[in-house]
Amino acid sequence: MITDVFCKIIKGELKSDAIYKDKDYVVIRDINPQAPVHILIIPVKHFSGLEDFKKEDEVLLGRGFILAHEIAKKLNLGKGYRVIINEGEHGGKLVPHFHIHLLGGRRLGTKMVK
Repeated sequence: MITDVFCKIIKGELKSDAIYKDKDYVVIRDINPQAPVHILIIPVKHFSGLEDFKKEDEVLLGRGFILAHEIAKKLNLGKGYRVIINEGEHGGKLVPHFHIHLLGGRRLGTKMVK
């Protein structure tokens, strides 16, 4: 049984600041925000990362990005927002459950990777 922090949130075992939930996704506010708006879009079905998605999961994965845009509109991020997926140790992934970060609420600027 997989018991990462997001699975526990989805099961109701841990409290979160949820702003949306349906049968496929839970959307919560990040507890360590990196911008005025920092939202996590988490599939209810456990996927460790992008490598776990199969052909039959294409609609579910795509829906996560559509949901990101819909949430951005609801949160008045009309001047722009950033969508991020962290994969692997070098990508900064901290929780072994696929999720999409939605950040906005101010000019985010460019990022340089060294």
